[in-house]
Amino acid sequence: MAIKIIKKGISDTIQDIGRYGYQHLGIQANGYLDYLSARLANTILGNPTKSPVFEIHFPASSFTFTKSYIICISGANFVPVLNEKSIALDTAIEVKENDTLQFLKPIEGRISYIAIQGKIKEEAWLDSHSYFANSIQKDDQFEWEARPTMNKKMLPGNETITSLIINEIRSHVFSTSPLHFIPGPAWKDLTHESQKVFLSTGYHIGMQANRMGYPLKGALLQLSKPNQYLSAAVTRGTLQLLPNGELMVLMADHQTIGGYANLGQIILVDLPRLAQASNQTSIHFKETSIETAHKLYQQIEKKFIHRS
Repeated sequence: MAIKIIKKGISDTIQDIGRYGYQHLGIQANGYLDYLSARLANTILGNPTKSPVFEIHFPASSFTFTKSYIICISGANFVPVLNEKSIALDTAIEVKENDTLQFLKPIEGRISYIAIQGKIKEEAWLDSHSYFANSIQKDDQFEWEARPTMNKKMLPGNETITSLIINEIRSHVFSTSPLHFIPGPAWKDLTHESQKVFLSTGYHIGMQANRMGYPLKGALLQLSKPNQYLSAAVTRGTLQLLPNGELMVLMADHQTIGGYANLGQIILVDLPRLAQASNQTSIHFKETSIETAHKLYQQIEKKFIHRS
């Protein structure tokens, strides 16, 4: 094999864009928590943007390589070191046989991504390589079918991904501006006071956050009257009101249906921002519309479009 795990991280996995079209069978989509950082790393390497990557949390796994690859690390800054020398984020890096990659400490963000140039040599399940539940273990081994080594002075595959565009994407992912949400079917069932509180006060992510959901700690919310909700389909970014008045945001490994009050949906382009927020980050919300969500999505997508 070519990539070996020499130290197990806290909850590291392999993820790609996820497996869609099976939720009606009770199968979660899974996939990247921060799709923008994962996509950026793949784009820099010239990989298909939906390609599998290592999704890394801190304390992080350590890796050794038994053959040469080109890699790119994006997302959170955990101070990556190759053979005990610091390496840059969002940059194509050549690793050679017997090189060791480690992460020293969390500086910014909570999820880092390692993309490998080429194609993973592993069977997909339902069109995806995304892990669910199981994490990477010590002594696990993986292999990528690498493409011919490119000129390291050039960004492989897409020379138009400039440092300016990279900085714009990072600035968006690590922005602390309010998260946009579209009101859901239970939003109107909140008391008027609870609606005002939700839109005007800050929340922070609870310590129990994981790939299934991020609990939000802050002001408790109340419905205008007790209500029973039919179980309905949910997705990543769904804002659920729990019976105790606390909030839960569903993330990549969310259940396929839910029966809690659905207060709304965090828009797609803001989900990476929530995914990367630390437990100390003050999180605020701003009501928006589907039209605005589409506009913001198009603005992000344009940053990945080839410019001649």
